[in-house]
Amino acid sequence: MKKVLSIIFSRVVLISLLILAEITFLISMLLRFNTLVNFYWISLGISIICTIWIIGNKTNPGYKIAWIVIILTVPFLGGPLYLLIGGNRLPRPLRKKLRRMEMTMLCELGGINKADALASVAGADAGKQARYIEQMAHCPVYGNTQTRYFPIGELFFEQLLEELKQAKDYIFLEYFIIQEGKMFNSILDILKEKVCQGVDVRILYDDLGSALTVPVNYHKKLESFGIQCRAFNRFIPVVSTKLNNRDHRKFCIIDGTSAFTGGLNLADEYINAVERYGHWKDSAILLRGDAVWSMTVMFLTMWDFVVEQVEPFEPFRPKPAPLFGGGFVQPYTDSPWDEEAVGQTVYINLIQSAKDYIYITTPYLIIDYVMQFALTSAAKSGVDVRIITPYIPDKRLVFEVTRAHYQPLLEAGVRIYEYLPGFMHAKNFVVDDRFGTVGSINLDYRSMFLHFENGVLLFDTPCIADIKKDFLETLYKSKEITLSWCRSLPWYRRFARAVFRIFAPLM
Repeated sequence: MKKVLSIIFSRVVLISLLILAEITFLISMLLRFNTLVNFYWISLGISIICTIWIIGNKTNPGYKIAWIVIILTVPFLGGPLYLLIGGNRLPRPLRKKLRRMEMTMLCELGGINKADALASVAGADAGKQARYIEQMAHCPVYGNTQTRYFPIGELFFEQLLEELKQAKDYIFLEYFIIQEGKMFNSILDILKEKVCQGVDVRILYDDLGSALTVPVNYHKKLESFGIQCRAFNRFIPVVSTKLNNRDHRKFCIIDGTSAFTGGLNLADEYINAVERYGHWKDSAILLRGDAVWSMTVMFLTMWDFVVEQVEPFEPFRPKPAPLFGGGFVQPYTDSPWDEEAVGQTVYINLIQSAKDYIYITTPYLIIDYVMQFALTSAAKSGVDVRIITPYIPDKRLVFEVTRAHYQPLLEAGVRIYEYLPGFMHAKNFVVDDRFGTVGSINLDYRSMFLHFENGVLLFDTPCIADIKKDFLETLYKSKEITLSWCRSLPWYRRFARAVFRIFAPLM
């Protein structure tokens, strides 16, 4: 009962109710100053204009279809609703800030172009992938970088604490979720010590992602310890499309010499200190060397965006790293505001480059036609395509939408497994023993089109073998989903899943 009451009176519920009240008030004002007939025809006109706009813009086709279905179903409300919460329009001040972010990335990293050199060493597929990221995300490829893969949150956490203790200049943390408990409190104790030693400690967390895990002004508590802290995109009771755009990235950067990323947030379920959805399976990667500078720039660029300041980055540049061997590394980031789906394109390029196998882990399998076509085409061409998703879901409706995408993939020869011990949260690709990526990007619409995300692309690095080994070992703990099982479901379940697939882009 206490838990239920805490959810009912939580900030998310209260603000959501206020937003609903705001929408209701706007509609009532329209009804008050117009007759019902006039309101209907005005709304219908708005819906027609919105439909034309939706068809003509650059939005993902699945997102377009979902909104057009809503408008056709309830034309007197669909258009006005789209104006309030649909699309991804940016006000002019925000566009200026975004442009400044892009120029900073281009200035700090845009002059490093090594894709052609990579192609001569690792092949044309590697060069094509790296060239795309360099041109569209301004994120270069690096040699001289050591990588270490962590197949479970507990191992990541143990190494993270050791790395934090070694910090001398700065610690940057950027996470979608933070929550006090064994994991974050252990980190916080070290951060307090480091602040006393003169280390520059900064934390960014997403305000909506952490809305149920920390108080509304938690950043002020952290600032009282001397930690610089900001909440990204404050969750306020105002109807805005910005509510869709969350900071889903995961970074821990230490002195510009080592950095972590992956699927883990800073809360106890990620290290199985508490159990929420069975055993939590996640992953992370540690980088040491030249590529860490890209991740440092990514964090500082976002920090300056949130704080609304411009600071020189050069003081944060580390001394030249010692020589590391073994492959090439390309950290990358994705913004929902630049009309370039970097995360999705990285995944599709990996799929298209596969000749032998593609192994994927993801918590959600909510894909558009382009991604489905890439996966099914690979499978039909004889590539061994396997995907592991959760068996115990964190969101029941989203899990149904994930399962709604199984049948067309299975029919093409894709093999799908569910992780029986609990929740699969790792976001990994590994291809042909040569390419891989670890990061924050789920196989769903929100990650690929609405959130700020990040990942690390790997070319011929030793840790690729570790990612593959982890995948194969996880298969033994997973149940393979069969096409006959999908076809044996009652007609109403299959019908419901077909409907869910239509509206998946809005979930």
